[in-house]
Amino acid sequence: MTDTALPVPHVPPLRRSPGFRNFWLSRAVSGLGSAVTTVALPVLVFQQSGSPLLVSLVAAAGTLPYLVFGLIAGAVADRVDRRTLMIVTDCLSALCLGSVPLAQALGALTVGHVVAVAFLSSTLSLFFDAGGYGFVPALVGKDRLPDANSALYGAETVVRIIGNGVAGVLIALVHPVGTLTLDALSFAGSALFLRAVANSPARTASSSGPRPGCRESVGEGLRFLAGHPTLRVMTVVGTLQSFSGGAIVGQLVVFADRVLGIHGTDGRIGLLYMAWSAGGIGGSLLLPRLRRRYDAFPLLLLVLPAGALLGLVVVCSTDRRIALVALAAWGTAYLVVLVNTMTYSQEVTPAELQGRVNTTRRMLSSGLGVPLGALVASAVTVSAGIRAGMATAVVSITLAAIVVWVVRLRGLREPAAGA
Repeated sequence: MTDTALPVPHVPPLRRSPGFRNFWLSRAVSGLGSAVTTVALPVLVFQQSGSPLLVSLVAAAGTLPYLVFGLIAGAVADRVDRRTLMIVTDCLSALCLGSVPLAQALGALTVGHVVAVAFLSSTLSLFFDAGGYGFVPALVGKDRLPDANSALYGAETVVRIIGNGVAGVLIALVHPVGTLTLDALSFAGSALFLRAVANSPARTASSSGPRPGCRESVGEGLRFLAGHPTLRVMTVVGTLQSFSGGAIVGQLVVFADRVLGIHGTDGRIGLLYMAWSAGGIGGSLLLPRLRRRYDAFPLLLLVLPAGALLGLVVVCSTDRRIALVALAAWGTAYLVVLVNTMTYSQEVTPAELQGRVNTTRRMLSSGLGVPLGALVASAVTVSAGIRAGMATAVVSITLAAIVVWVVRLRGLREPAAGA
C-alpha cells in the first residue's frame, strides 16, 4: 500500500517575512523613543512646576485614555483600514511630541502643554494599538500568533530596558525637551516602516456593506466578549494580572528601601526593575514553546499558581539576591500570562471584531487594573506595612488562579474559534 500522505509545507520563520519584519521594526523604533519619554516627561514637568501632583497627572495620563476612549478606539479600528489608522496615529504622535521642543524654542512652553501632550500621545497610542490587534492576525495568520506576539512583546521589553537605562544620560546631554524630539523622530520612523508593509483587503477592518452606528458597533464587541465563556474568564484573569502588575511596580521602591536595604541613592535599585523586565524577556521566549505543548486555558492552570508562589517568595525575601532571582522568575510568569491571554483573544475573535474586543479587554486591564492595583497596594502599605502592600499582588494572582481552576473543574465548554 503506497503512502499518500502529503508533505508538510515548510513555513519560513517570521523574521524572514518582510511584512512582519517591518511591523516589528516599527514597534521597536517607536517603543525605544517612548521608553525614553516615559522618564523625560515627568522630569520635564517637575522642572517646570516643582509639583508632585502635576507629575502624578502625567503618570495618570498614560492610562486614563483607556477608560475614556477605549470603546471608541476599538469601534474606529474596526471601521477603517487598520494600516492607515496606525500610520496616521504615528504621524500625529510625531507632531504632538514635536510641539514641545517647538514651543520651547518659541518661549511658549507651559506645564499645561506638557500634560496635554502626555494625555494626547497616550490616546494616539491607544488608537494605534486598537488597529494593531486586528492587523497582526491578518499579517501572520492565527496559527503563528504565539510566535508573533512573543516577538513583539519581547522587543517591547528589551527596548524599554534600554530606553529607561539611557534616559538619564540623554536628559543630561540634550535636556528633557531634546529627548522628546528623539521620540517624535521615532514615531516618524515607525510610520515609514509601516508604509513598507504591503496592505491587502484581508488586513483592512470591516467588510463592505452597511455599517452599524458607533453605539451599535461598540455593543457588538461587548456582546461577543460577554458571550464567549473562555474569553470572558480570560478577561477577568487579565484584569487581576494587571492589578498585580500595578501593585508590584508601584511599591517596588518602598519594598527595596524598607525590606531589602536598597535605598533611593543606591544604584542597585535599578537591578530590581531590570530583573522584572528581564523576566519579561524570558517569558516572551518561553511562551511559543509552551503554546506548542499546551492550549491557552490549560497553560493558565499551570502558570498562574507558579506566579503566585514566586510572588510569595519575593514578598517573604530578606536577601536581595533571592528577591532578584524570584522577581525575574515572577516577571517571566507574568508575561507568559499576559501574552497568552492576548493571543487567545486574537485567535478566537472574528476579524471584524478584533479592535472592539481586544481594546475592551485592554481598557479593563490597563485602564482599570493597573491604576487600581497601584492605589490599593499603596493604601495597604500605609495601613499595614510594605509586605502587606506587596502581598496584594500575590492575592490578586491567587484569585486569578482560583478562577481558572474553578472554571476548569466545572467543565467549561468553549465555543469554536471565531464563533
